[in-house]
Amino acid sequence: MSDYRNTTGRIFDIQRYSIHDGVGIRTIVFLKGCALRCRWCCNPESQSFDIQTMTINGKSKVYGKDVTVEEVMEVVKRDMPYYKRSNGGLTLSGGESLLQPEFARDLLHAAKDLGIGTALESMGFAKYETIETILPYLDTYLMDIKHMDPRKHEQWTGKENTLMIENAMKIAKSGMTNLVIRVPVIPGFNDSVEEILAIARYADSLPGVNKIHLLPYHRYGEGKYAGLGRDYLMGEVPSPTDEYMEKLKAAVVRETALTCQIGG
Repeated sequence: MSDYRNTTGRIFDIQRYSIHDGVGIRTIVFLKGCALRCRWCCNPESQSFDIQTMTINGKSKVYGKDVTVEEVMEVVKRDMPYYKRSNGGLTLSGGESLLQPEFARDLLHAAKDLGIGTALESMGFAKYETIETILPYLDTYLMDIKHMDPRKHEQWTGKENTLMIENAMKIAKSGMTNLVIRVPVIPGFNDSVEEILAIARYADSLPGVNKIHLLPYHRYGEGKYAGLGRDYLMGEVPSPTDEYMEKLKAAVVRETALTCQIGG
């Protein structure tokens, strides 16, 4: 067994039979740890690298487990026939997978060695030299760009966005053949036509990028905050309507050459 299969990392979930976060039927591995604290985050259990206990409906569950690449791949391999029929595969999500770069790289390496397609859902919050080590094993980079204004980005996520914006351009120029820009559409943060178009125009300027996904805000993770003893900072903000999401999509299609879809 190759040494890289012994690399250890910390995950909090593995989701099989997903049809999101990449094409086809996918297994999504959620890595622990994130540098941002987005107000709307639907996976607050992903943010801390620490192993945590969440209480929902009076039942406690531990989130966080240390595993090897080989242990994860034993789960991923179970669904290889589905990947082949649907052009699916493995997606790494989080959290921010790039905060565990060796583990992320070696998971993707293991998948490629088995002929499994790979995707990474990430905001690119790492030195580009770190990202470079992952790109050879990556088929699809699903990169979040949340806002073009660094100050507003910091107010809502805890970090400004210069590094991520610069990395998007570097990844595009690297020859990455399938870089998809994804935008969580958050009421009060980035949901004006002007703010979405600013992101879309930047995405359109990235070499080889032709796809953008608009992901409507939802409240599915709200109950997790109470389970972790935390406040849900979005309050009673409603999700954007289907009609409004279509309006944003129409603006992107009108003003850029990008293919735009709602949801990812």
